[in-house]
Amino acid sequence: MRKWIVSLLTLALVAGLHLLSAPAASASPYCGQVWGSLAKSASGPSADNVVGVRAGRHACYDRLVLDLDSPLGGWSVRYVSAVVQDGSGLPVAVRGGARLEVVAHAGVIPTDAWFVDDGGRLITTSSYRTFRDVVWAGSFEGVTTIGLGVRARLPFRAFVLAGPGGGSRLVVDVGHQWCTTGTTC
Repeated sequence: MRKWIVSLLTLALVAGLHLLSAPAASASPYCGQVWGSLAKSASGPSADNVVGVRAGRHACYDRLVLDLDSPLGGWSVRYVSAVVQDGSGLPVAVRGGARLEVVAHAGVIPTDAWFVDDGGRLITTSSYRTFRDVVWAGSFEGVTTIGLGVRARLPFRAFVLAGPGGGSRLVVDVGHQWCTTGTTC
């Protein structure tokens, strides 16, 4: 009889603890993205030069690409309160609710067709869902910075792809939202 009572009490305790535990989170990542918004970076040898900047629109995110003429090792992408010019440290006006500082450890050749003055717009973002601005923040001593204005602090990922040829590409994808519509994060 005593074993039966102990077993019954144990079962009641386990059932009670189960009822007290929190239900599973109802969050459903948007398009399966689990990127987050913390800084991302890699260290390594510098590339020679950034030779182009371009952007694209996708169903779940907007994409920024920096084209380089050699393999890129060192780079960083992070949310900042203000993007500043390389060398001078002066703030660069970047439209949007949040700003990403995109840094490639590579110089730039000022005669490239896409080159503009500090603070110049590199991409027209009027038809983008998430991007609000892509601004040149300068290049100084082998470090090039781009200011990326986005609608709000949203999840992003950043990575380097090889090619084409002997070059590489720094890719920054920014999700359109955190969670699937109708769920909570």
